Amino acid sequence: MILYHGSNVIVDQPKLIRQNRYLDFGFGFYTTTNREQAVNFAQKVTDRRKMGEATLNIYSVNEAVAFQECKVLQFDSPDEAWLDFVAANRQGTYQGEKYDLIYGAVANDDVYRTIALYMTGVLDKEQTLSSLKIRKLFNQLVFATEKSLQYLKFEGREFV
Repeated sequence: MILYHGSNVIVDQPKLIRQNRYLDFGFGFYTTTNREQAVNFAQKVTDRRKMGEATLNIYSVNEAVAFQECKVLQFDSPDEAWLDFVAANRQGTYQGEKYDLIYGAVANDDVYRTIALYMTGVLDKEQTLSSLKIRKLFNQLVFATEKSLQYLKFEGREFV
């Protein structure tokens, strides 16, 4: 599987770095199979940080091996379990089981607005899930432990 990570720097040796904000799947190194999504993120992070150069970092992972040897949480669709997991992580309240790899839909800016309406009580769970079904959601694979990072191989980078 080919994976991408958008950044303002080359990330040839991914590390787990504590974030100062709560993300969809919690703490970890975020990747996606969607090149366009990673390019978009690289441009956003470079603009936000006002330094570096928009960089598409490219990796490979042998998913058959990694998914067998790691503890994996996989969401096949943005269903109720996914929504509960993302909402808990975004609120910083997730206290459940820990995983090496987490795979599922990404809550991009547009999707996050819907989730924010859910978390503030404007939308109920059914309305939120209905709204998410009509959106085109990209995926993300999060490497959440040092163990999982062993399976990620840097293949190169492109400046975008």
